[in-house]
This record gives sequence, C-alpha cells and structure tokens, in this order.
Amino acid sequence: MSLESESHILMPMVRKLQRWHSLDEDDKAAVLALPYVPRTLNATQFVVWDGDRPQHSCLLLSGFAVRHKIAAGGARQILSVHMRGDLMDLQNSLLGVADHNIQMLTAGEVAMIPAEAILALVSARPAVGLALWMETLVDGAIFREWIVNVGRRDARTRLAHLLCEFALRLEAAGLGARTDYEMPMTQEQLSDAVGLTSVHVNRTLMGLGTDGVIRRTHRRIVVLDWQALTRVGDFDPRYLHLNGNMPARA
Repeated sequence: MSLESESHILMPMVRKLQRWHSLDEDDKAAVLALPYVPRTLNATQFVVWDGDRPQHSCLLLSGFAVRHKIAAGGARQILSVHMRGDLMDLQNSLLGVADHNIQMLTAGEVAMIPAEAILALVSARPAVGLALWMETLVDGAIFREWIVNVGRRDARTRLAHLLCEFALRLEAAGLGARTDYEMPMTQEQLSDAVGLTSVHVNRTLMGLGTDGVIRRTHRRIVVLDWQALTRVGDFDPRYLHLNGNMPARA
C-alpha cells in the first residue's frame, strides 16, 4: 500500500483484520474508504451506555477502554479491555440495543463508523466480512477465558493470568513488550476485572513482586520471570489466537 494509505486513520482496523484473514488490495481500499467521524474522548467518558441504540461502530485509535456491566447493587464487573485497532462495539451497533457499557479507561481517540456502512462493506467484500466475523469469535474466546478466570481461579492466579494476557496483547498491538509494559488500569479497576477488592489486588501484586516474578513501578510492569508468571497464571495463550492461523482464501 502507499505511504498515504499507511498513515490513514483507519489503518489500525486494516492491520487488525489482516491478523484474522488475508485481505487483497481492493479489500484494504474498501475498509479505508469507510465513512467515519473522529472523536477525542476523555478518561472515564462513556462511548456507549447499556440500553443505548448505537448507530455506529467505534474503532479505538489510541488509548484504552473497557466493557462493563453494573450489578443491581452498583458493583461494576469489567468484562474486557480494549486497545488500539479494536472495534469496540461492533456487536452493539449490529444487534440494535446495547446490553453493556463501553467506557474509556484512559483518554484516547476513536473513529465512529456508521453501522450501515459496515453492513454494506460486509456484503460487498466477503473477505472483510470473514475477518470481522473472526474478530467477534476471538472476542468470544477471550470472554470465555475471563469467565473461567473469575469463576474458578484463586486471586494469585487471576492476577497473573491477566498480566500475561495484557503482555501478549500489548505486544501484538505494538504498544509494549511482554516483559515490560505500562498497565493502564488502577488497582480499583483491576479489582473490577478480577472480582477482588482493591486491597486484595494490591496484596497479591506485592506477593508476585516478593517472589521475584514481577517488578512494579507505579503502573509499569516488568516481568522478571515470564515462565513463572505463566505457570502461576495457568496461562495458555491459545485463546488469543495470535499465531496468525488464518483460513485459506478460496
């Protein structure tokens, strides 16, 4: 692709979709031709509220965001974390009514793409449609792993597993290295992701540091022993599907 294409605002979407399925030059051009509205959002700003009727799919260009649900008593459960290149609310925009919240974790930029434009693209470019489908399937795989993490792992394993997932996803997105990265979540936000109190999260992270597995400086995570962290976290990266195994094009 041309240098102009490489700098296009929607290029992160092309790169992410190519991870799941190969796209030819016409497919890439069709993605880059999608209409969009750029927006700059502040930390904690909502992208979608539970119950909304979204008209757009939101491509995250920079920063971090979370999906979450609020229980009847007011407690929040974070369901997933999103980073550059993720289409955060593809499901909401196509299902019609949002069944969860999407909120910025940090300040960042997004591109709002009309849902009808996504549907037209899928109809016109089957390879793009397959890549989008695979994107939602991998989202589902991550959700399943998070359910296991919260439901069947102890505190130490939950935190270690989340640290491993962040490491590999940030590395794949070009936002860090698996052994050295910035954690965009506070201890309170981590507690909402793993179903623990923030005090328990802090104590558990300190324990991983004392054992020589990680080192923390504010929000920077340095993994001192990657193999030990994966063992503690019962971590198998297969569910992230980062190995580039894509179906052959017809």
